[in-house]
Amino acid sequence: MQVAIAGLGRMGINMARRLLRGGHEVIAWNRSPGKVQEIAAEGARPAFTLEEMVGMLTPPRTVWLMLPAGEVVDDTIEQLAKLLSPGDCILDGGNSFYRDDVRRRGRLSSLDIQYLDVGVSGGVWGLTEGYCLMVGGDHREFTHLEPLFRTLAPEEGYLYCGETGAGHFVKMVHNGIEYGMMAAYGEGFSILKASPYGQAVDPAAVAHLWNRGSVVRSWLLELAEAAFRKDPELESLQGYVEDSGEGRWTVQQAIDTGVPAPVIAASLFQRFRSRLGDSFGDKVLAALRNEFGGHAVLKAGEEKRADTAGAGDVQPASPEITPDQP
Repeated sequence: MQVAIAGLGRMGINMARRLLRGGHEVIAWNRSPGKVQEIAAEGARPAFTLEEMVGMLTPPRTVWLMLPAGEVVDDTIEQLAKLLSPGDCILDGGNSFYRDDVRRRGRLSSLDIQYLDVGVSGGVWGLTEGYCLMVGGDHREFTHLEPLFRTLAPEEGYLYCGETGAGHFVKMVHNGIEYGMMAAYGEGFSILKASPYGQAVDPAAVAHLWNRGSVVRSWLLELAEAAFRKDPELESLQGYVEDSGEGRWTVQQAIDTGVPAPVIAASLFQRFRSRLGDSFGDKVLAALRNEFGGHAVLKAGEEKRADTAGAGDVQPASPEITPDQP
């Protein structure tokens, strides 16, 4: 199947690779040309402008956006809307706010251009393990594009979640749960470290043990084990933990619908607190984000710097939810 991948960050370029290995024809575009040249050497057809990318596609065209959520997505969709034709389809695979999907769908439907919102989880491991895909939008378009989802996902790893916005809504809640799980692991290992047994107990061995039949086993624990084996005391990291929007949106959704979510809310506030100090538990959180998503971390002694974002990276909260940055 033919598809254009627009945005070749950590997720986008590996998704392009997985699609190429699955036998699909991939046209690749990125705002900076280096990544385009890199994936072209692996079999993708390079495009250096959006106009060139669209011109290389055979109608009905499929363009999969893997861009930082927010204005970049809106601007790119506006440019594509002038280039695409009725029957073409845009998929947004970044971490967009679900209400933005509804607005974008309304804009594109007037042009008879299809739009699917796709929550993507898998981080830097998706190339080998597959991506968990949560899809919202028109069901007929979902069915038409299933060969792409089937290639990108592991077995039973993709789901049609409902109408426009449903895919990103499910991904939003997924990330809220992720916040809570990571916070619990961070607290647990902090308690172990501060205990009378803290010097004798190997945190990597404990993480390995808990993944052998324990009720708290998970992929996050596998990543914790990997992080501890690299740096048992996590001395190379600062416990400075960013949040990427979805945790805030999940808490706001809980408030809007009157659903109690104390664990997720507390884990979000813990991330705010992490920027005011440094603790072992926060280092665990920072290490886990780096392990599963390749997210930037602050090394010990390093000053905070502006991150270069890719799809799934830190993005501002939606204009409808505008909490002050801590």
